[in-house]
Amino acid sequence: MPRSKKGKRGSSKPGSLRQEVLQLQLSGKGSLKGVKNGVKGESGASDDELTSDILSHYSSASEANSVLDEGTGGEQVDEQTAQEETEDKLRQCIDNLMDKSAKTRLAALESLRQAFSSRVLYDFLTERRLTVSDSLERSLKKGGGEEQAAAATVFALLCIQLGGGDEAEEGFKMLRPILTTILIDNTASIAARQSCARALGMCCYVSSAEDGEDLIKSLALLESAFMSSYPNREGVLPTPKPGSPGLHSAALQAWSLLVTICPASKLSVLLDLHLPKLQACLQSSDVNYRIAVGETIALLVELGRDINEVFDVEDSETLCECLKSLATDGNKHRAKNDRRKQRSIFREVLHYIENEDFTDERIQFGVESVYIDSWMRRRIYDAFKEILESGVRYHLQFNPLLRDIFGLGPPLILDTAVKSNKISRFEKHLFNSAAFKARTKQRNKVRDKRADVM
Repeated sequence: MPRSKKGKRGSSKPGSLRQEVLQLQLSGKGSLKGVKNGVKGESGASDDELTSDILSHYSSASEANSVLDEGTGGEQVDEQTAQEETEDKLRQCIDNLMDKSAKTRLAALESLRQAFSSRVLYDFLTERRLTVSDSLERSLKKGGGEEQAAAATVFALLCIQLGGGDEAEEGFKMLRPILTTILIDNTASIAARQSCARALGMCCYVSSAEDGEDLIKSLALLESAFMSSYPNREGVLPTPKPGSPGLHSAALQAWSLLVTICPASKLSVLLDLHLPKLQACLQSSDVNYRIAVGETIALLVELGRDINEVFDVEDSETLCECLKSLATDGNKHRAKNDRRKQRSIFREVLHYIENEDFTDERIQFGVESVYIDSWMRRRIYDAFKEILESGVRYHLQFNPLLRDIFGLGPPLILDTAVKSNKISRFEKHLFNSAAFKARTKQRNKVRDKRADVM
């Protein structure tokens, strides 16, 4: 699935919008003041004139032909050279994955994690996917808990970079056995098992696994990780072991991501099996696990209503009473932030169960936005956000895989006029200051007139 490189930034040029605003500020009668960490100047022109000039400048910004210079000194950046330097660093990081020093390998994994989450590197990684996969497999097999956790995260990012084609499926089939081994190993690091659960769910989701048996196998593996939190035959919840609620949450969230691509026949079986057990888990002592369970219940109910218009939750009155209790929980022995987060989530879950109404959320990136208008879309977005972290908006803007999943179409190519409308913080500060002064003067005039009338 060949793709062109996306997300390259245009080179900055002299004569940018920032420099023009600075010249505007410095072009008056006043003298240039001292400089420290930037250029500051004062103009002898009146405030009204400065306001007028700045407003006029911004109204014609769409006609500017320069791209904002975000560097220092207004120097031009050779984009091709910068790209080559980035790729050289990535090659060195890939080589360092085979280093004898665990510290060096961890540093390389962290650098790759940052690069994969903040850029689209399809062409670069397609040529090296086998090398990277081999190195990650080695870290998963022979590394310590911290290295295993980092390697699993980087592998999930690699699958997101490669997209939903044959390359991602090939990598998933290659590393799924070792991810499975770590996930079910009770002696392995909890952090490593959590990371492997998330990677297993994400890689299965973005690959072509929904067409084969991999989906069913992955669902079963993740179920085995969180079903140990289910109540026993007497309806009593087991006492959680240290760190186990975090593993249960990660496995349940990865499982619920895969449930969104289940066929209707399989989904009906899952609903009958898991919904009653999950309702009991709402009484868990761990707040994060309770929240994960509540969101999963809402998702399963939504999916059940999609395949059956008359779908209803068994013993819905008891469920709603439990949700109301959690939505108004004020126990002082729980942390304030935990109580606030829990109340917010369970108010939404209760509102949906009772009224079949979801509170939409708008995620803005660049000049676009995506609407999260269902529990299914929220689970998918949250899953990518957990892996990509702060880079999720960049990937929504430029990664063809995410744009396809959220129905955004091909990445937008903005013309120079649109790009030139972007302004820096300093320019915003200049504009807001001038506008504030103008408003203040106008209000003072109005106040004076009112005083005269009175």
